[in-house]
Amino acid sequence: MSLLDRHVGFVHALRTAGLPVSLAEGLDAARALQVIDLAERESLRAAYAATLVKRPSHRPGFDTLFDLWFPASTTGLYGPRPEDGPDAAGPDLETAAVPELRDRLAELLLGADGMNEFARAMVERFGRQPAGPGRQNWFSYSVLRALSPETLMARLLAEVLAGQERGGLAEKVARQRIGENTRRFEDAVSTDVRRRIAEDSGIERIARSAVRPPLEQLDFLRVTKADLSRLRREVQPLARRLAARLTVKHRLGRRGRLDFRRTVRASLSSGGVPLTTFDKPRRPHKPELVILCDTSDSVASFAHFTLLLTYALREQFTKVRAFGFVDTVDEITRFFVPGADVAESMTRLAKEADMVRFGRTNYGNAFERFAERYGDAVGPKTSLLILGDARSNYQPPALETLKRLSREARHAYWLNPEPVSQWDTGDSLATSYGGVVPMHECRNVVQLAAFIEELA
Repeated sequence: MSLLDRHVGFVHALRTAGLPVSLAEGLDAARALQVIDLAERESLRAAYAATLVKRPSHRPGFDTLFDLWFPASTTGLYGPRPEDGPDAAGPDLETAAVPELRDRLAELLLGADGMNEFARAMVERFGRQPAGPGRQNWFSYSVLRALSPETLMARLLAEVLAGQERGGLAEKVARQRIGENTRRFEDAVSTDVRRRIAEDSGIERIARSAVRPPLEQLDFLRVTKADLSRLRREVQPLARRLAARLTVKHRLGRRGRLDFRRTVRASLSSGGVPLTTFDKPRRPHKPELVILCDTSDSVASFAHFTLLLTYALREQFTKVRAFGFVDTVDEITRFFVPGADVAESMTRLAKEADMVRFGRTNYGNAFERFAERYGDAVGPKTSLLILGDARSNYQPPALETLKRLSREARHAYWLNPEPVSQWDTGDSLATSYGGVVPMHECRNVVQLAAFIEELA
């Protein structure tokens, strides 16, 4: 594969993984290759990163794809260099006993050179699993299970802290250094395993599964607890960016109504001809916002993050009230007071809010109870925002109640975290509800941010 083919394939893989890379940036990267030493792999990595990576959160995915398209070695083409010395990766690692290999790994975790070469040799020795005639699979866990780097911590601390008091600053620094080197070794093993799988199955195939989408493009319905924690940390920065953008839009938006008195007064100097017109200052409308969200387990991460972001943007609205439901409804505004701890608010919401009676999502009953108990929350100044997947367990939809709420509101919107292709499947009533309240697909932070900007 030529360098041009690798460049084109690498840029395409970045776009496929969700990293925003424009045509102009791809050309900038190609020009950067003309002024660096292509034999220096880290210089090549730095040139690509400087021209293609926009956010720190995109860097891990970039590095994974770079290692696939520009690997440090290919199978059978690496080995010990003359200057490596007897402890470097070499033929002895193919026959050495596991205790000797663990001794070598301990040296590397304390800072010795040769981590990547050792990792490749260990993948060659322990990572291969036969998968049929002429086929083989590669795994990281078999390498880490054979060497158990995490079990070396106590031994290494005893060597480093010989004669020193335990529990002090020296131990903390040593633990941090050994832990970082352990993660470096695990990453080196994973990188070489991916490289070998790519050689066997093709780079494009492994690239599609090796990189998760960037945080802002993660599907709300598939996020893990760790992802949700990271998303919560994104709330305030995202809210600030949106608020700044909305302020600019209000400032630079269309002009206010004609100021007739100023215009006539100015026309006196030109014989009554209004050569110059004047407008009154524009007064942007700040709507009241009522949020009605499904908090059942199937959409909990979507509802929680959306509520947090909306409350972070509350300065864009005159008033914000939130209501949660599963099969009955309760007001949850009190859990989102300014300055409240995010995790604590979520815990209190789950324990204290009266949103569940029988445990099965029932949109129709929730709409009827909302209209009965909180109908006065919706009025001519209100934007009604409904969050949920429109799956009502085959219960009556209460469309007439929803129509009445929609008519009473200034605007009504529905955000559905499911892909459009899944609407109206199973117990989904997406089309029925979408005929009453305009329904929008909202699966990730990018789509949510675009919608809130439009709403506000």
